[in-house]
Amino acid sequence: VPRRRPPASAMSRGVTLLCLLLAASARGGGGGGGAAAEGQGDGDGDEGEVGIEVLHLPENCSPKSKKGDLLNAHYDGFLAADGSQFYCSRTQNEGHPKWFVLGVGQVIKGLDIAMMNMCPGEKRKVVIPPSLAYGQQGYAQGKIPPNATLIFEIELYAVNKGPRSVEAFNQIDKDSDRKLSQLEISQYLKEEFARDGKTRHPSAHDEILADIFKKNDHDGDGFISAKEYNVYQHDEL
Repeated sequence: VPRRRPPASAMSRGVTLLCLLLAASARGGGGGGGAAAEGQGDGDGDEGEVGIEVLHLPENCSPKSKKGDLLNAHYDGFLAADGSQFYCSRTQNEGHPKWFVLGVGQVIKGLDIAMMNMCPGEKRKVVIPPSLAYGQQGYAQGKIPPNATLIFEIELYAVNKGPRSVEAFNQIDKDSDRKLSQLEISQYLKEEFARDGKTRHPSAHDEILADIFKKNDHDGDGFISAKEYNVYQHDEL
């Protein structure tokens, strides 16, 4: 499958906004859905361990990935039992690598663990036990049977500051008062929309703005504080 790697500048267009909307999953590490390699394990107490084999390590291994970083990677998934392939990121999204935030449940828990401390250009082969993948239930849509051990071959292209980093918060917080107003986020949405160039219904801006505050303004004071924005634990405001 041909590899088509998007420019790094395309990374933030829409992804930052998407992850701001996904406040609930970012806080709780809730499972994603959809693609075969996305989701979350069944929460067994005996989680087992992820086996990691580094296939290629660049001479300049920096920066290393951490929770909250936005990663760009290709990965192929195989069943350990018979070696059959159940997932290939290169066959989706016109072959573009996947963008996701590390450590917040947008991929299965085993992949979140497997891709920690990984640098751009690094390749890994990882073995993920059922308890860190799809557990006793399996994932019929992704052709993954119950209690399946999974093998992934991963190639990481980029490690970027995630959407809930201090830098992202400060970018939106124009008046530096450590909280985000509706006006500030409204302006941020306008800038994001202008950058991606997609045609949207005039009501989309107001609907997304309302949804952001519904999911993030927990005390209902009309602002999203740094705590409500949920800057990741590695960062400090």
